[in-house]
Amino acid sequence: MLRLIWTRSPFSTRPFGLSGLFSGVSLRRDRARSRSLFNKRSSEHTPTLRSDRDPRHLSFRCPQGSFRFPWGKEAFDKAKTEDKPIFLSVGYSTCHWCHVMERESFEDKEIGKILSDNFVCIKVDREERPDVDKVYMTFVQATSGGGGWPMSVWLTPELRPFIGGTYFPPRDSGRRPGFKTVLMRIMEQWQNNREALETSGERVVDALRKGTSISANPGETLPSGPDVANRCLQQLAHSYEEEYGGFRDAPKFPTPVNLMFLMSYWAVNRTSTEGAEALQMALHTLRMMALGGIHDHVAQGFHRYSTDSSWHVPHFEKMLYDQAQLAVAYITAYQVSGERLFSDVALDVLQYVSRDLSHEMGGFFSAEDADSLPTPESSEKREGAFCVWTAGEVRELLPDTVAGATGGATQADIFMHHYGVKDQGNVELEQDPHGELQGQNVLIVRYSVELTAARFGLSVDRLSEVLTSARAKLAEVRRARPQPHLDTKILASWNGLMLSGFARVGAVLGDQALLQRAEQAARFLRDHLWDEEGQRILHSCYSSDKVDIEQTASPIAGFLDDYAFVICGLLDLYEATQTVQWLQWAEELQQRQDQLFWDAQGSGYFSSDPSDPTLLLSLKQDQDGAEPSANSVSSMNLLRLSHLTANREWMQRSQQLLTAFSDRLTKVPIALPEMVRGLLAHHYTFKQIVICGQPDAEDTAGLISCVNSLFLPYKVLIVADGNTGGFLYQKLPVLSSLLQQDGKATAYVCQDFTCALPITCPQELRRLLLE
Repeated sequence: MLRLIWTRSPFSTRPFGLSGLFSGVSLRRDRARSRSLFNKRSSEHTPTLRSDRDPRHLSFRCPQGSFRFPWGKEAFDKAKTEDKPIFLSVGYSTCHWCHVMERESFEDKEIGKILSDNFVCIKVDREERPDVDKVYMTFVQATSGGGGWPMSVWLTPELRPFIGGTYFPPRDSGRRPGFKTVLMRIMEQWQNNREALETSGERVVDALRKGTSISANPGETLPSGPDVANRCLQQLAHSYEEEYGGFRDAPKFPTPVNLMFLMSYWAVNRTSTEGAEALQMALHTLRMMALGGIHDHVAQGFHRYSTDSSWHVPHFEKMLYDQAQLAVAYITAYQVSGERLFSDVALDVLQYVSRDLSHEMGGFFSAEDADSLPTPESSEKREGAFCVWTAGEVRELLPDTVAGATGGATQADIFMHHYGVKDQGNVELEQDPHGELQGQNVLIVRYSVELTAARFGLSVDRLSEVLTSARAKLAEVRRARPQPHLDTKILASWNGLMLSGFARVGAVLGDQALLQRAEQAARFLRDHLWDEEGQRILHSCYSSDKVDIEQTASPIAGFLDDYAFVICGLLDLYEATQTVQWLQWAEELQQRQDQLFWDAQGSGYFSSDPSDPTLLLSLKQDQDGAEPSANSVSSMNLLRLSHLTANREWMQRSQQLLTAFSDRLTKVPIALPEMVRGLLAHHYTFKQIVICGQPDAEDTAGLISCVNSLFLPYKVLIVADGNTGGFLYQKLPVLSSLLQQDGKATAYVCQDFTCALPITCPQELRRLLLE
């Protein structure tokens, strides 16, 4: 059997622990070479294309014409009829190396002929088919010790993998075999050693099936929430980088799941040293990210990650799921600290999403690429070209002298000082191995407004005016530059996350425009990503011109992520607006999620439909990464719904789910910080905060505002308007016994609907909630 080992790229996922199954020809590069290779960006970007036959997918291209297939019956039947192995390539629209491999290998005349003559080629967008990606990424990680995209896997006609890897150069280079060589070896083995290939592949799949099993043992109970949380805190503290925040040296990722855990830990340990440490780690990380180059100071929003430890030089791609989670993290930081910086950044993120990632009907686009043309005349795209500046450009754009500034300083002098702009550029060579950022500046806040104001003899208010004006001028120039590729794919799961972002920020700030935008997003989900006839969420829809919405002939059915994230968004929207229809829809979706994905034998939810015969493994995601795992989110969704609808079965289901993951939670809780939050919710009993009053009355709004001003991770908010025939009163008959006092809006703080004395004063309510 041909056996290969690939090194991990910076974009790799956590390795699965079965790498000892395979060993052999090594393709490992030295670390410096690997980092250099995977930091280089594409000179070309190919958008996702729609097949007339099936869901959209990235296309293979070669001089002979298109020979790609989507994941589906047509390709499977062809492989069986022609008795050919399948070559599966998995990538995504804004993946740099996916397009490099397409250009270098798939469009190469010789390689293209080898592929089309000897393999059935399937191309999958991992964002469209996360179920397929997860199954075969598990195989690649298990057999190589790492993974990443593009992912290259060879399968039998029965879809069983036997060899896998990531990016291959087209031709041999030193000890590294090229893609052509790999294909020739696989063809030889397929002809001469096929039985061994198939047997070995089947053996690996069996081992993976056993190794990935997650289930609750009979009689097992929930692990101790405080013990697991303390261990999670210790593990995060061990990896915490004190100078700039974050949880590794470089590259640094935002990891909102870590930050939300830390702030939740503080919320239930406010008076302890450990609680203070948790809060300090979260707030310091959020501050440093906001000041760093990972934050777009000119056009808002956050880039994907930082290539250095100081959050300075980013990978310039912007992802919707990052914006969504960071908006929630920053508004939570504002709730716990009262610092205006954090609410300003949350609004900044939503401004970017509203302007650049929004469909006019209300949905949200997936991503903005890292690469773009430096000028309209350029033929080659470069990393960050849309975002960076030379010192000369800044001086030309900001030439005016600032009245009253020390030494006749110009607006450019002040801006360059504050944002670290240098004549020679401010990007270190090790962060720019290919010279794409030579002489360029990535804006990063180097001084506080107080220090910069003092440096130039200005008041803080006057300095803020100068910097705001300067950023606006740069933003106008940027809008005229060639735009990065926009991935206009609209995913239900990521839209659910973004729905939470607008709902949460809007509720905390009492911003009706943000809440209206959240409701528009919810209506979009219902109108375009809900199949009423089939009673199912659809995973994706598409827009080519920001106006029309397209759906494929065979729409992709929603996965667990789609249900869990949309339900969470709807619950956040219900609590923010008290519009009951969103709670009703969340309840319906939870019932459907239970029917489709719940594991009745082992508890927990499968990531995709376990009855799908094309998927070799039924997986339950056991890691909170760039996105939280859907099981983690569901553990809290179930608990919230149980308190909003009095359905105790959902509370029990949440406990069963957590029990299934108890081994992972106990041993490596740092892998599941969002699920640890769900576990803590069972230890620190949920509060039901019921406000009796008319929703549009001023006194009711005062009590709601008091609740929303505080970070209370384990609560639900219900406004009881006296409509005893309505949905809420039917679900929660106890509401009929909670009445207004002296004609005023009245708050009741309850646990299991055993309530404290009624309160009509917002200050008294605040005191009680903080006890």
